[in-house]
Amino acid sequence: MDADGFGELLQQAEQLAAETEAVSELPHVERNLQEIQQAGERLRSRTLTRTSQDTADVKASILLGSRGLDIFHISQRLESLSAATTFEPLEPVKDADIQGFLKNERDNALLSAIEESRRRTFLLAEEYHRESMLVQWEQVKQRVLHTLLGAGEDALDFSQDVEPSFVSEVGAPGRSALDSVEVAYGRQIYIFNEKIVSGHVQPSLGDLCASVASSLDDKNVSDMWLMVRQMTDVLLVPAKDTLKSRVAVDMQMAFVRQALAFLENSYKNYTMVTVFGNLHQAQLGGVPGTYQLVHSFLNIKLPSPLPGMQDGEVEGHPVWPLIYYCLRCGDLSAAMQVVTRAQHQLGDFKTWFQEYMNSSNRRLAPATENKLRLHYRRVLRNSADPYKRAVYCLIGKCDIADNHGEVADKTEDYLWVKLNQVCFDDDGNSAPQDRITLAQLQKQLLEDYGEAHFSASQQPFLYFQVLFLTAQFEAAVAFLFRVERLRCHAVHVALVLHQLKLLLTSTGQSAQLLSQEPGDPPMVRRLNFIRVLMLYTRKFEATDPREALQYFYFLRNEKDSQGENMFMRCVSELVIESREFDVLLGRLEKDGSRKPGVIDKFTGDTQAIISKVASEAENKGLFEEAVRLYELAKNPDKVLELMNRLLSPAIAQISAPQSNKERLKNMALGVAERYRSNGITGEKTVDSTFYLLLDLMTFFDEYHAGHVDQAYDVIERLKLVPLSQDSVEERVAAFRNFSDEVRHNLSEVLLATMNILFTQHKRLKGVTAGTAGRQQRPLEDRDSSPHCVSVLRACARLCVCVCVCVCTAPTQSGPGPDHLCWDDPISHGRRHQCSACSDGGPDELRVGDSEGVCVRALSSFPGAFADLLLHALFLPPSSPV
Repeated sequence: MDADGFGELLQQAEQLAAETEAVSELPHVERNLQEIQQAGERLRSRTLTRTSQDTADVKASILLGSRGLDIFHISQRLESLSAATTFEPLEPVKDADIQGFLKNERDNALLSAIEESRRRTFLLAEEYHRESMLVQWEQVKQRVLHTLLGAGEDALDFSQDVEPSFVSEVGAPGRSALDSVEVAYGRQIYIFNEKIVSGHVQPSLGDLCASVASSLDDKNVSDMWLMVRQMTDVLLVPAKDTLKSRVAVDMQMAFVRQALAFLENSYKNYTMVTVFGNLHQAQLGGVPGTYQLVHSFLNIKLPSPLPGMQDGEVEGHPVWPLIYYCLRCGDLSAAMQVVTRAQHQLGDFKTWFQEYMNSSNRRLAPATENKLRLHYRRVLRNSADPYKRAVYCLIGKCDIADNHGEVADKTEDYLWVKLNQVCFDDDGNSAPQDRITLAQLQKQLLEDYGEAHFSASQQPFLYFQVLFLTAQFEAAVAFLFRVERLRCHAVHVALVLHQLKLLLTSTGQSAQLLSQEPGDPPMVRRLNFIRVLMLYTRKFEATDPREALQYFYFLRNEKDSQGENMFMRCVSELVIESREFDVLLGRLEKDGSRKPGVIDKFTGDTQAIISKVASEAENKGLFEEAVRLYELAKNPDKVLELMNRLLSPAIAQISAPQSNKERLKNMALGVAERYRSNGITGEKTVDSTFYLLLDLMTFFDEYHAGHVDQAYDVIERLKLVPLSQDSVEERVAAFRNFSDEVRHNLSEVLLATMNILFTQHKRLKGVTAGTAGRQQRPLEDRDSSPHCVSVLRACARLCVCVCVCVCTAPTQSGPGPDHLCWDDPISHGRRHQCSACSDGGPDELRVGDSEGVCVRALSSFPGAFADLLLHALFLPPSSPV
């Protein structure tokens, strides 16, 4: 817009302002833009409060009208409906009106029964819902407990540097969830189990797992398995109680000796690597042996004499460093060689060291030990030679508070010093500062120092080594198991310990990963071995069920809190989750024989495991799978019972390719063919019900296919429905002996039978009956005499009589009163549903428990009964009766 346009706009605005000021009747209001906005908002809110309902109606009309709905007529129809017509208070009647009085009493009885049934229905639904919620919550709690694998700390650390989820995601279907390391371990587990189940000599599981480490090219893993094999190479005493064996003094001394041997051999290897890596500086020569090796090592470690060294030198090196490193390499003879060369400067030390070297448990006699300790406290405690103080503390097991940091600057060195100072026999002469037990050392490392002191998250193998070398196997495995990338190593270390009966396990599956039970010694911990295996296999049990089964075999002697065998329980859950029924449990051949599955080589009692899996499948609602499993377990009663439950709601359905009914029909026919060919029968009632349901399925298939005459012949041979006056009472009495699965289908059978009779009546009358496409017999194929028409009419009336008799018959005092499920599929009539149950459930209507009369819902729906009666009379529903 140009300048002329703006000028014109300004002129019009000034003129408007002048005209407004000229009107004296209006008050002059001065407001800024913000005040005008606020006033407008207030007016808008007042308008909305008055017209909000109208606005909502308008919006609703616009929305629904765009979809083709007439909101005005729908509103009128909704307002005309009343939900309380059935339960309205009944009108009072006069005393002389007997007909009205009886009608009111009948209606009151029905309404009270319906109301009571409704109340019980809601109570039952609430109870089921509450139980379901409790079960689901227990499952959630178990998953949470399995996921939070902390070692029992008071507080959980949810910081971002925590390890990823402990339950790894399952891989894509059809692909293995195992990585290369887990596959290598799994192959060794398979070899071990094959030897066990074949009855061969039991191989060393530790050696098998260590062979995996040698192929991984990982020094930390190789060293770990070398340590595990060293620590478990102890004299195993057969004992039923692992706890007593573990806390025995001889066993603990053996663990300490093995730990010292491992640390000394590792340090000697380190010394050799250092020397051979620096041959020029080491100047290795002389007679091969530990002494010469240590001498060359000191050429590298102590190239120049340190200040404060005492008692002279041997071949250019201070005496005490030579003695200390010979001891550190585990060679007492080499240390004695140094002591002999410098004996004139060492005083009584040669005598003390010779006694120490010749003792079986590396311990001086009490008198000699007291002399050495006294000499140490008087002369050497403040000595400037750290190596001399360290050697005296090792030989005399004194001054445990001194960590000798100048000499033992590595964690392995510190651990070696402390293990050398551990005492097992309480002579009563040692002062507290001169005595440390294995339990005290364990407490110091696990509780006082803990993971933070050793930087366990950055150096997991180091902390695992610290715990394992101090015989804290359970704590070491639990820690390594929490590191996801190292979990497979931890699991197999636990398997080795468990196989050697060196692992203390929790008594209950619900315990924490690492726990302490009442009555255990202070530093004894227990590992939840069952949970460790189940959590490890959870990753791959869906994709590799065979491998998971190999691990579950280690639980064959374990039981849960209910006394159930854990191997059977885990196999049951594995089969249900993986659905590998044929692979794991075997397959049923056409001739009824069973092809063995993977489970057969682990146990001779396969029937018990298959029955257990079948029971679990049944409890989970997997009835078709349960049928197959019960047939594998050779339990025909359960097979037929479940087949009856599956067939009952499906027999009246219309068959279609790949439908539920078609699948169940093929399954049932296969069972029937195998059982008849092999002469297998179940309990008489269940067996007869099964074959009756198969016959009824044939009847309905013929009926739905339009083969009216064939269907009539089937129902006539079954004698389920009376087709003569003489058989009414007999059929009604026999009906009460049928199982629930048959009685639930009575309504469908009666209606189908009456439709068949109706169709035949119309055909005899020359009227085309049935739906289009049904094949009808020609009229001349049947006798069209009035006598035949009257017979059909009588049969139809008998069907109605059976329905009425069954519905209104008194209930039996014994179990299993009548069941009725009414579902009227008449195309031109109303569709009503009612069912009566034997358990006092929501569908059973009773008028007073003491009267023993089951008032069926059929009587409360006269329309359905009228349609049924009109069918029997062959009249259209609109015609008068």
